[in-house]
Amino acid sequence: MKTNTTHRWLIAGLTLAATSSFAADLDTAQINKITGLKGTMNKEEGVYKVTFPRDDVKVTVTGWQMSPFMGLGTWAAFQGTNEKAMMMGDTVLFEDEVNSAMSAALDNGLSVTALHNHFFFDQPKVYFMHIGGEGSAEKLAGAAKKVYDAVKAVRGPSAKPGETFSQRAAEKGPLSEKSSITLAPLNEIFGMQGEAKDGMAKFTIGKKSSMGGMEIGKTIGVNTWAAFAGSDDNAVVDGDFAMTEDELQPVLKSLRSSGINIVAIHNHMTHENPRIMFLHYWGRGPATDLAKAVKTALALTQSELTGKQ
Repeated sequence: MKTNTTHRWLIAGLTLAATSSFAADLDTAQINKITGLKGTMNKEEGVYKVTFPRDDVKVTVTGWQMSPFMGLGTWAAFQGTNEKAMMMGDTVLFEDEVNSAMSAALDNGLSVTALHNHFFFDQPKVYFMHIGGEGSAEKLAGAAKKVYDAVKAVRGPSAKPGETFSQRAAEKGPLSEKSSITLAPLNEIFGMQGEAKDGMAKFTIGKKSSMGGMEIGKTIGVNTWAAFAGSDDNAVVDGDFAMTEDELQPVLKSLRSSGINIVAIHNHMTHENPRIMFLHYWGRGPATDLAKAVKTALALTQSELTGKQ
């Protein structure tokens, strides 16, 4: 019994020593300098975490003003060494900040892994964007700073979150109340026959996965879709992308480079194989331009349309 106890203490000591070594190899002062934040080190886990409260905009939930302590904190945590580190973080964002922050993350080598809400009946609405990456601690800290700077660039001119995606979208003018989308050009772009209803158009493309020993696909909910409304020269597209985990980042980059706004990233199922991620999007512009943007991103995935399953 004494030998087992001694063995356990030895393992614990070696683990603590290794963790402390990793912690010592992170230049926390440099991370502070780059991000402009001050953090704390968890020596037991070897993780250095910087954080700041989103207290620049007052948020209420069901009319009650929230303290940032209750879950309105942006953070980034670093683990590893200066040369080989991993970073994970969560960024508190308002609707008009999301896509600028996401583009900053993607453009600076970070992955965006989730975008969702934490509350109901919040005013203004708050979203949470999860980011991550691997590389040198300096590079990761710099990328996180770019995300925070993108948020400041949006929020700086106005403390009140906007009520539309962008001024450029507003300049396109209001969408017509009665839609008049011409289906034929979109059929040609997608290479398939779309659905038509009341002047709108919709395309649904299946993807394969499996669950509970059964193959699952388009009709049960594993699909990418795009719906178009408005007019041919002033349209809106919204929809859902179904992707594997490996396809998520390329699709995000493609859609953002085309000016398509991302509004959610999450899962719809559990225990499917391969795991399927879903993102919801919204775009404005000429219908054919929007269709080409969706089709370009779709080509980066395996689907019934791309012929890669």
